[in-house]
Amino acid sequence: MSDYIYMLDSHLSPDQAQVVSDVQGVAAQTGLNLFLAGGAMRDMLAGFRIRDLDFVVEGPALKVAKTVAEATGAKIQSSDDIRKSAELCFPSGVTAQIGMSRQEKYTRTGGKPQVSPATIQEDLRCRDFTCNAVALSLNKASRGLLLDPMNGLADIERKELRAISGYGFYDDPSRLLRLVRFRVRLGFTVEERTSMQVANAREAEAEKAIPGKALGEELKRIGLEDNPAEILKALEDEGLLALFSPVLVGAKSNLLGIAKLEKLYRLLPEDARSRLGRWGPFVWVLTEKFGAKEKQALVKQCELPKPDVDAWQKLELRARKLETALRSARIRKPSHVYQIVNAAPADEVLFALYRSTLKPVQERLRNHFQKYLPTVQEITPEEWSSIGKPGSPKYNKLRDELIAQRLDRRPPRPKPDVAPPVVVPVEPQVVRRGR
Repeated sequence: MSDYIYMLDSHLSPDQAQVVSDVQGVAAQTGLNLFLAGGAMRDMLAGFRIRDLDFVVEGPALKVAKTVAEATGAKIQSSDDIRKSAELCFPSGVTAQIGMSRQEKYTRTGGKPQVSPATIQEDLRCRDFTCNAVALSLNKASRGLLLDPMNGLADIERKELRAISGYGFYDDPSRLLRLVRFRVRLGFTVEERTSMQVANAREAEAEKAIPGKALGEELKRIGLEDNPAEILKALEDEGLLALFSPVLVGAKSNLLGIAKLEKLYRLLPEDARSRLGRWGPFVWVLTEKFGAKEKQALVKQCELPKPDVDAWQKLELRARKLETALRSARIRKPSHVYQIVNAAPADEVLFALYRSTLKPVQERLRNHFQKYLPTVQEITPEEWSSIGKPGSPKYNKLRDELIAQRLDRRPPRPKPDVAPPVVVPVEPQVVRRGR
């Protein structure tokens, strides 16, 4: 086994490993070459946890994505007919992109690219930054082979961001935003020549040509990051934050609210479902001080799709049901809290943690994550296997009973300390004998 395959396996969660296996199987059946590339490789090589899987196919990627969705039950969240790529969300919550290996040529700044099929080597040479231009072969004959035509591995080791093309920020000005996000998230420095290219693009006001759709996509990526407040502050310092909305800079800025929300992210489990649930609360807090017209202007400026808008604007109404359930007087046991919170969508839980002023709601939510959830996680695999195979109604019932038993049991009362008996020394008697 290749060292890189071993490294990949050690960075993937079990759900991500299953997705890689499923996509590999579909690609093998169609006889197409498959590679893992982009952010997944960058994060793995830099020692970070892999968040999203980025697959590249030398062939009809949209057809592969459709086949994968049919075989696994994944949902195609969005597709790009120009770049021939699709975003998928699997039942486990894992997200992945499957894209065609391609070349892109731009005729004007911020315009639509002319896309043509290409080899994986040509694809990597046309990417934004060298750290994203590394791929790993997932094909049977060359599995584990690392492809690094732009020496991105060396830049990752130096913790440096380097643009591949001198015209990259003109061709796709949204890379100006992406560079700031990567710099903050990864803790990398920007290579000197790349800094000069950024300055030249800014002098030419290339950022004004960023399409609305690209703004919306970048805003969503910021919302899913671990440190959105720091990224927004960096964008403000660079004079780029107002591109999303001029109201974000000034009295209606809510970076303090975003920083508070950021701390709440750490309460939830670090998994795909929790991360996807960040979007609605993030944009709600970001626009907390906005008026109705200003919110509508943000939607228009960033060309936010309806599902993303609904996840934000309908969140408060949905979260009220969770708040009502948690404040109920019928909740008397830890298992009741666990069942309610465990079944609730992550965005509603985050919003309730941020917004609710009810003490019982806050206490029960925090007890769930700080006490009840860790207790359930302590149940051993042997104990789970003892109640049968997952999937059946009987198993689900026994699972709930096991969790309730573990959460609701009372800790044994400590035995009172009993003082040891006091031993009084007896003075020996002297017997006098008569003479």
